[in-house]
Amino acid sequence: MSQKTDIDPVYTEQIGHGNSVAAWACVLTMMVGAIAGGIAFANLNWTFFWVSMGVVVLGLVLGGVLKAAGFGVGGSRSGAAH
Repeated sequence: MSQKTDIDPVYTEQIGHGNSVAAWACVLTMMVGAIAGGIAFANLNWTFFWVSMGVVVLGLVLGGVLKAAGFGVGGSRSGAAH
């Protein structure tokens, strides 16, 4: 007697982990902003701190724009497009 096992297709998909130009640009830009913001905060330089937080927000926008332009996971302009 054989048992039929139904596997949810979600569990059989390959996980991409966001390895794309859009994801890398977003994360690296946000990381630079966060590090600069931490240094500015430690030195009580509030102007530079807020500029750095603006860079973090810019990283989010940059990632979204690049994803919309096709550089996200599976995007038309990404190297891993199928």
